[in-house]
Amino acid sequence: MSSIEFYTVDKDVFCKLCNGDTFILTPQCTDIVLKSIDIIEKFYPLAFAALCTEYEKSKRNISFYRYLIVRRFCKCNFGVIDNIPDMVDNKFNIEYVHCPLRGECKYEGVVCQPRFNHQISDAELRVLHLLYNNLSRIEIANRLYLSIHTVNNHIRNAYIRIGIKDTPSFIRFADDNKLFPPCTNNTK
Repeated sequence: MSSIEFYTVDKDVFCKLCNGDTFILTPQCTDIVLKSIDIIEKFYPLAFAALCTEYEKSKRNISFYRYLIVRRFCKCNFGVIDNIPDMVDNKFNIEYVHCPLRGECKYEGVVCQPRFNHQISDAELRVLHLLYNNLSRIEIANRLYLSIHTVNNHIRNAYIRIGIKDTPSFIRFADDNKLFPPCTNNTK
């Protein structure tokens, strides 16, 4: 199960595996449900907390409870089949889902279009932002008044935490997760 495309038809969430197999997500899809729960809890903690509260009455049946959380997260974030995997390894590729409750749903920005929790420290984020903007590690060290050793440690630790190995992967990760939103300059 290296990648999965989720999509919704009527009230059902479908899963399409990289080998082309397609099926409806059910409580019996234990591997997918557990992997999804781990990703939601780790990278979207506000969504996880909101969904735990939403489905609290089902908590006694733990497999069904987890399924409900994953199904709702999928419905809110992976609506159509677009052949771009929605789950790759331990990451989600959140999509914009057209919803009739857009603008009035209490879960918008929480469950729907959730904020990504990258788990990168502020110091690491400052270094990574400059790396993202094509500065060399030496330039980053000079700009932030850090040693090259500290810059390398920040980059290595952040990469480990988010599960990537190199700068091109980090650039894709930053773009996919909108880690550095574009600056707006309103000066005239």
